[in-house]
Amino acid sequence: MAAGWRAAVDTRLAVMLLILALVWVGLDLLTGGRFLSARNLFNLSLQVTVTGIMATGMVLVIVARQIDLSVGSVMGFMGVAGALVQTDFLPVDGPHTWWIALAAMLAGGAALGALQGALVAYAAIPAFVVTLGGLLFFRNAAYFINKGETIAPLDSTFQLMGGGLRGAIGTTASWTLCALACAAVLASVLMSRSRQERFGVRPRPIAIDAVLTAAAMAAIVAFVAVMNAYKQPGTDIGMGIPVPVLILIGVVIGMSILARRTAFGRHVFAYGGNPEAARLAGIDVRWLILKIFALMGLLTGLAAVVISARLNAGASATGTMAELNVIAAAVIGGTSLAGGVGRIVGAVLGALFMQSLESGMILLGISSPLQKMVLAGVLILAVWADHRARKAGAP
Repeated sequence: MAAGWRAAVDTRLAVMLLILALVWVGLDLLTGGRFLSARNLFNLSLQVTVTGIMATGMVLVIVARQIDLSVGSVMGFMGVAGALVQTDFLPVDGPHTWWIALAAMLAGGAALGALQGALVAYAAIPAFVVTLGGLLFFRNAAYFINKGETIAPLDSTFQLMGGGLRGAIGTTASWTLCALACAAVLASVLMSRSRQERFGVRPRPIAIDAVLTAAAMAAIVAFVAVMNAYKQPGTDIGMGIPVPVLILIGVVIGMSILARRTAFGRHVFAYGGNPEAARLAGIDVRWLILKIFALMGLLTGLAAVVISARLNAGASATGTMAELNVIAAAVIGGTSLAGGVGRIVGAVLGALFMQSLESGMILLGISSPLQKMVLAGVLILAVWADHRARKAGAP
């Protein structure tokens, strides 16, 4: 049974969840119960979405032994560009304004990512240099195209993608999604066991699957209950799951499937594990690198949609230093800077860990400079832990 548990549970993710739980309990005690209040957890779920979305893409970038320092600047640039599309080229609150702006920001982010990827892959310029240049170029380009002004307000339908008072789906829809998610978890476990038996593979002990399934369902129910417990200001109406959180969940599911169950994902991990072997195996590594950066750009464009919709504005300073939070989230979540190892879900947990620390320090009244110093120390500690794990031969 012990061997079955070791095979069934990702030890690194389990340790992360335990540390996160301890941090939450500690912060709640220090803040007099404010940290684990429905209001703070609702806001925390919103705050983690932008970093979480980009961190899922950064996992593949780092796994492939690359780096992207430009994500914060690209997010700011695309936020300003998307705001200009809505205010200067289309009627605000027009029937098609929101989705045209959404498509433009996604396409623009993917194009900028592909451009940088092409410079890395085909011009053989190191990713550090290309994306450092991108960090400087796109940040100043954002100031250039809007002359340093904040562009607001944005389309009212577009704003729903940022959360806010109307940007949540309500209690009834949230409980419905909760039931569907629990059913999907159960169906996934049953289908996995059936598939293993069909191919003659001995499945895990049913007790282990039962415990893990019950734990997953309990986590889903608890999350939805907390989201529904937060009421709209001045009313008894529950907010429900915010739209940005649903976007993040969709991104995590899609990126997890892409990373683990497609040829593209397998090629990324193969290249990160041994670039020379990947070339000899016939993988077009230059085209692969371009696609990785294009995907990172696409997710950065999506993050720009969420943050500009939440702010109801396009501002040039949006996303400043976001690249550090994104890289830190990926590394804390178990992505090795040496390449070849990374976890999509781990990156989101890393983002949640970072945002939890920042939220807790805000509630404790800790100054912003000291907050950044603490987060920098956490990043250094995570890199040291990764180095120790690789030195010990851990995956």
